Amino acid sequence: MRQLRAQIGNVAKADGSSVFEMGNTKVIAAVYGPREVQNKSQQISDQALVRCEYSMANFSTGDRMRKLKGDRRSTEISLVIRQTMEACILTHLMPRSQIDIFVQVLQADGGTRSACINAATLALADAGIPMRDIVTSCSAGYLNSTPLLDLNYTEDSAGGPDVTLGILPKLDKVTLLQMDAKLPVDIFENVMQLAIEGCKAIANYIREVLLENTNQLEYRRGL
Repeated sequence: MRQLRAQIGNVAKADGSSVFEMGNTKVIAAVYGPREVQNKSQQISDQALVRCEYSMANFSTGDRMRKLKGDRRSTEISLVIRQTMEACILTHLMPRSQIDIFVQVLQADGGTRSACINAATLALADAGIPMRDIVTSCSAGYLNSTPLLDLNYTEDSAGGPDVTLGILPKLDKVTLLQMDAKLPVDIFENVMQLAIEGCKAIANYIREVLLENTNQLEYRRGL
């Protein structure tokens, strides 16, 4: 697995925020809420409304092509992240409210979907949003007859099949599973197990980051 780095509280005006890096992939996330629903027609009486917006910075890939806001891929990834995060947020505790999650890719080098989910998890925790469990994500693939964990862009674009997985590690539940090609069952099981191990390693790292952040807050308050 590539090196992991994370910071919390990077966006001052957000209720929660984080920067999460997986190798050369770097993502920033900001969470606002729970707050009053802006569009009353979208208000849900027994749970919170979760909204998510994903985007890529124009400079994130080094590609000079302008990335249009609201393009099909961004809309699809926004939906994937929202559904993944909804599986962990205790929305029933915050009825008639709204939670907005914004994620932006600052540097893209493979695994952006997973990095966005991990960044969103940290930002939600920073905002104090109640969750069943943290949700973590990692990709794994199969290239040159070898299972690979946390693929970078070069490995991902080599044409081998890959799996993007999201789990609730303590509850041992899968919240996201995406495949871009067919795999024989025995190979799929190996790749899937590798992705699970990656998710659990990321969960341990995220818990360490949250614990360190809590300790720093306690120190500043003189507790």
